[in-house]
Amino acid sequence: MNKLEQLKSLTSVVADTGDIEAIKQFTPQDATTNPSLIYKAAQLPQYQSLIQQSVSWAKDQNGPLLENALDMISVKIGLEILKTVPGYVSTEVDARLSFDTVATVEKARKLIGLYEDAGISRDRILIKIASTWEGIQAAKVLEEEGITCNLTLLFNFAQAVACAQSNVKLISPFVGRILDWYKKAEGKDSYPALEDPGVISVSRIYHYYKTHGYNTIVMGASFRNTGEIEALAGCDKLTISPALLAELEADNADLIAQLNEQQVSNDDKWENLTEAKFRWLMNEDPMATEKLSEGIRNFAADLIRLEAFISSEYLTDPQAETAAHA
Repeated sequence: MNKLEQLKSLTSVVADTGDIEAIKQFTPQDATTNPSLIYKAAQLPQYQSLIQQSVSWAKDQNGPLLENALDMISVKIGLEILKTVPGYVSTEVDARLSFDTVATVEKARKLIGLYEDAGISRDRILIKIASTWEGIQAAKVLEEEGITCNLTLLFNFAQAVACAQSNVKLISPFVGRILDWYKKAEGKDSYPALEDPGVISVSRIYHYYKTHGYNTIVMGASFRNTGEIEALAGCDKLTISPALLAELEADNADLIAQLNEQQVSNDDKWENLTEAKFRWLMNEDPMATEKLSEGIRNFAADLIRLEAFISSEYLTDPQAETAAHA
């Protein structure tokens, strides 16, 4: 077996893409999307009809046209992905709501409603939310309503503990972005896979959850190389880009499981985190603070680019513009 086949026997493999053709090629269990991936997908020819359908739908709704169109585009792409994967699709809440618990809950309910209107049960969808304190509190409310969540942009152990204490379904700790920060901070070009700071972070979270009986799923994300992936073989789930899936598929060497549920955590079970304690621990971690903020800004920027693309390509009336300039 190639390494991708071996990995699938140890870990649930998830495709980190909005490209349906790539998902069909690698047959993952689940798929994840984010604003950056949706922005890229929206510009592909095969998605133009989905965008046109979404815009037409939005024009018939009450409320802000562009916002409704973007929500439906995310859902339409999710619906296409669900035709290909047997498991979950993650659909992300607007990153600009990352510090607003109430608005995040309302947006998540709206997205789930759109999926349910299309005949998809909520148990196929993970609502993707940034791992801010406000986002984690929103997820706690949503999980109690049977809306399962994927807490993303997770860089710090305190974020992982807070998510577990809130009974979040799944977390996405970002391996590669942690590596990026430490390479720059420590002036290194690379780390051995098992000494990679991102790998160490995810391993610690995984062992903590298993040792202390938390059911929250750990899904490593944001990989920079296959070495990081191989060092986390055995993790609950790993979400991987098509380029790295292809590298694994082309490699026929042996793959060894690195994580298992029998390994004991070095961390005692934490008491329930207060908001003040959570914010203090984040403040004490410059890497997590910087990468969380950067991630939210970048996702928001891609949403703004997507809005501009939809506005210029689908919401502009050429005849009206011609008349205005006559």
